[in-house]
Amino acid sequence: MLHRADGRWRIRRETSERNHPATIAGTVQAGGGSIMVWGMFSWHSLGSLIIVEGTMNQYKYASVLADHVHPYMRIVFPQDDGIFQQDNATCHTAASVRAWFEEHQDEFTVLPWPPKSPDLNPIEHLWDHLDRVVRAMDPQPRNLAQLATALESAWLNIPENTFRDLCDSLPARLAAVRSAKGGYSGY
Repeated sequence: MLHRADGRWRIRRETSERNHPATIAGTVQAGGGSIMVWGMFSWHSLGSLIIVEGTMNQYKYASVLADHVHPYMRIVFPQDDGIFQQDNATCHTAASVRAWFEEHQDEFTVLPWPPKSPDLNPIEHLWDHLDRVVRAMDPQPRNLAQLATALESAWLNIPENTFRDLCDSLPARLAAVRSAKGGYSGY
């Protein structure tokens, strides 16, 4: 989101200060707009960051698979031994998408993902990293075009150790979820 709209601000003021400009916090309706992005990475490298126009649906996702996932997997995993992880979002489980993966099953494996499972996808932590980097920028993006540029710049400057550490942490994440019997694990 261009402007964060995920919390409340409390301002203490005297009754006489009720309309004083210093005690009034402005708001932006609906957070000023937002941009949907899609990205991928492996221990080896970052993939592309894709700006998604509108909402991701099965057709847009199939296009991402063909135009970005497939070439990335061919380059990064030339021995066809890559494993692709995705969750159970509706666009991921559509019949046309499942058919696309079946056509390419000899080139890489799609990791089975149980329904209603804890979200262990390390990209969630990469999205958090990206958000923190963009929020720390000075000046802040003031419109959606600047936000898109800021996101792309932040993505391209993610340090290699950041995504490698996320991949390396997966065994510990799985152990923590097993230990918590599928409940809250701290990840």
